[in-house]
Amino acid sequence: MNDAALKSATQEIVVDEVFPHGPETIWRTLTDGALMARWLGMTPTGFAPVKGKQFTYQTTPGGAWDGVIRCEVLEAKPNERLVYSWKSGHPQNVGYGAPLDTIVTFTLAKAANGTRLRAVHSGFVLPRNEAAFKNMGEGWKKVVPRIGAMAGEQD
Repeated sequence: MNDAALKSATQEIVVDEVFPHGPETIWRTLTDGALMARWLGMTPTGFAPVKGKQFTYQTTPGGAWDGVIRCEVLEAKPNERLVYSWKSGHPQNVGYGAPLDTIVTFTLAKAANGTRLRAVHSGFVLPRNEAAFKNMGEGWKKVVPRIGAMAGEQD
């Protein structure tokens, strides 16, 4: 086998939506801890939209994995872009709770009568992260519209 055949495929989840709210409103919804807990369904512990800030989410543990998702803000440009690492899993797990080292990127751009929000969760290594890629792919398709709905509550 050559090197290319030995390399695992890396995949990303992309959800792109336009909401009838200004970038400031979408940003507030993306970066307020209480609102994040509502749209994502997990409460961030220690989050602030500041580069270098480390925070966690807690989800359902599985196998040797404690269910903690460890994150670090990599970029925070108010009303434009939020990027953070998303690391979880345990080396002993296969399937749910397998090691995951990914990046979540939210990009906001002005659009006609609102804001385009593009969410990209990248770095899923297949086949190791196949379960996470499938589950989170479905999850982000539900989460991103909730961001828009909650932004409407802020207007």
